[in-house]
Amino acid sequence: MIESNSAKKRKTARKHTTADKKEGEKVVEKKIRPSTLDEIVGRKKEKKAVNMMISSAKKRKEVIDHVLFYGPPGLGKTTFAMAIANEIGSSLRITSGPAIERQGDLAAILTNLKPSDVLFIDEIHRLSRSIEEILYPAMEDRAIDIVMGKGPSAKTIRLNLEPFTLIGATTQIGKISSPMRDRFGLIQRLDYFGEEDLAEILNRAAKLWKVDLTEDGFEEIARRARGTARVALRLLRRVRDYAESTEGSNVVTGEVAEKALDLLGIDKLGLEEIDRKVLSVMYEHFSGGPVGLSTLAASVSEDVSTLSDVYEPFLMKCGLIKRTSRGRVLTESGLIRAQEALGLPTFA
Repeated sequence: MIESNSAKKRKTARKHTTADKKEGEKVVEKKIRPSTLDEIVGRKKEKKAVNMMISSAKKRKEVIDHVLFYGPPGLGKTTFAMAIANEIGSSLRITSGPAIERQGDLAAILTNLKPSDVLFIDEIHRLSRSIEEILYPAMEDRAIDIVMGKGPSAKTIRLNLEPFTLIGATTQIGKISSPMRDRFGLIQRLDYFGEEDLAEILNRAAKLWKVDLTEDGFEEIARRARGTARVALRLLRRVRDYAESTEGSNVVTGEVAEKALDLLGIDKLGLEEIDRKVLSVMYEHFSGGPVGLSTLAASVSEDVSTLSDVYEPFLMKCGLIKRTSRGRVLTESGLIRAQEALGLPTFA
């Protein structure tokens, strides 16, 4: 069957509309992440320290010192790196610890940096010791030593690098060697957001996504967002989906948010299914503890690093578990939550 010219035009128009819509969505997603330090919500102390470094370096016409951000995931470490690069008007090169497998990989990245570039290494604690040794002179002397050949005929060549700033991000600062930590001029811990800051982040996202979010809707999502901006934005997307598919509207009230989050299995405290599983397993199989992290991870079929980096910090923040020399132990509040998760009567 021969397709008419009008049908072809309609099909082409639909393709362009779909492509434009996808492109528009990508632009909105980029705008969600703050591009300057002033746009970052909260973090007053951290922003003040970084601003001090930037303004001082600009006056001396030097690159800013190396910076290390650490803390639980989803709290803005990458956002800070992007904002710093924008503030000093430099290009940002992004990589991660696991992606740099060989010394040559890092050498290639470093030698391609231009003056005042910012190199961001996520999960920097996962760099091997041999890779770290290349970074030492690069951070301190802006040079790298490359060994050419093997055996008695091997030669060391020193390559000078352009002045650059290294920004590292890690969830496990204890796994970074002491010589590596000492080479950072500023080390900043990013803690969980307060509910007011999360509500402000949600408000900004709701305007960009054209979601009509009421004040009680803000509060309901912020309360269950685990103090994490990334989680808050993810929940806002799912609550928006629930409102559009079930309520037939993009208006998100506290009641709509509560129904959507209950459907997702996220309780009033922000605990998810895996959190409740950890508590119930500790109560049911280990009498509340103590229990080792690796044993607990195996019991709930979860990776040890995921359990220690993502779930355990929040459970400790909520006062539900605590660390002891013998292992993890449920607190009194944790015992009550575990009993609730198992459907047992509580005696609080």
